[in-house]
Amino acid sequence: MSMPQPGEAPDMARQRLRVWLRLLKATRLVEATVRENLRVEFDTTLPRFDVLAALYRFEDGLKMSELSAALRVSNGNVTGIIERLVTDGLVLRVPVAGDKRATLVRLTKKGTEEFSRMAAAHATWVSAILEELPPEACEQMIGHLDTIGNSPKLTAKVNGDD
Repeated sequence: MSMPQPGEAPDMARQRLRVWLRLLKATRLVEATVRENLRVEFDTTLPRFDVLAALYRFEDGLKMSELSAALRVSNGNVTGIIERLVTDGLVLRVPVAGDKRATLVRLTKKGTEEFSRMAAAHATWVSAILEELPPEACEQMIGHLDTIGNSPKLTAKVNGDD
């Protein structure tokens, strides 16, 4: 890899800033659309959807601390959502054998069915939002975004390793 020539660095920095700003704008637009669709079609929120998605991936359930870590949010953020999901019959609390203080949370049958409907709709919405991207552009973007997402200097900061 060659070093930037004099005068190239500011242009490249400016170009990368433009990429970041467009990425941020696109993310916000997609997220706003998904939030609105979840609200209108399922009377739910994106944080509730995210909690259901995390629990769906872990059929045996998760401790609250594990769920918070998986979502990268505080326990306090998850507690209120779990309370409402339990009240709605979508999530069940299960005592952890041998640990009187810990409980697992997992989806009920109703929760699994509801999340499956939401996930199918979510996939349809995102596909429709991104339908103007040709398949080869999608593959390229996945590769480029993986490069960013797997950057050791970024993942170390997010994981608190720096």
